[in-house]
Amino acid sequence: MNRPNPLPREITPGVFWLGDCLEQRAKGKIYHTYNAAFLICGTEASMLMETGHPKDFPLIDRQMQQILATRAPLKYLFVTHQETPHAGGLGRVLSRYPDALLCGDVSDYHLAFPQFEHRLLPMKEGDRIPLGGRDFVAVEPVIRDLRTTWWGFDSGGRVLFPGDGFAYSHYHEDGHCGLCAEEASSLDLPDVSAVFADRALFWTKFTDMNPYVDRLRLLVERLDVKVIAPSHGLPILDPTATVPKLIEGLLYGGSVPESGTETGLAPPPDLMVPAQ
Repeated sequence: MNRPNPLPREITPGVFWLGDCLEQRAKGKIYHTYNAAFLICGTEASMLMETGHPKDFPLIDRQMQQILATRAPLKYLFVTHQETPHAGGLGRVLSRYPDALLCGDVSDYHLAFPQFEHRLLPMKEGDRIPLGGRDFVAVEPVIRDLRTTWWGFDSGGRVLFPGDGFAYSHYHEDGHCGLCAEEASSLDLPDVSAVFADRALFWTKFTDMNPYVDRLRLLVERLDVKVIAPSHGLPILDPTATVPKLIEGLLYGGSVPESGTETGLAPPPDLMVPAQ
């Protein structure tokens, strides 16, 4: 698809949104989602948060080089968990930036990359990495995609990086690509959250999401979060206004049945089960 990519975008001073859209079809619509990476730049060091989808690595690499040309060198890489859209470019990042350390839950990475075993830095909740003028902190992963999941927090911009938390799609036809959540005025958060629950968080349909919602609220309040940068969604610049809508989406996505296949066609009406 030939279309302009609006990224990279600086979503708060020193934090850059990287990557490109991934098209998916559901319910007869074309949805896009991001498998985003974020570059956090301090005065002494920079950190790459996630590595993006493998298809996007050449693009993300160019975006990083463009930004790092005038910023502190890349010294750290943090991935929320060992899933391809998050860690698929890990080996290439470590090869291209030989001084960078891989941080977070580093379980089993030494098996895939024995040549980088000496560059693994385990982190647990509360551990901090100073970047110069800001710290990166490992925080509670309220919604885990894998056992090894950790979330991150940037103290400089008060940015929460929740990995698969707050995951949702956006509408390509409405020009949402590259926008923040508050700018995408026609975005139906309950609808797009339900689509993503079908694809990536199917377990939410088999559990009570209210305890997770309560923990999310507490985490955002305790950290005084000003920006939320999900790996699969549009960044949130006004959590006070937008988090309630996302919580509604999480609860809705966990309460409705599967929405259909990825063929691009909605299921026949007689096969659709109404929401209770």
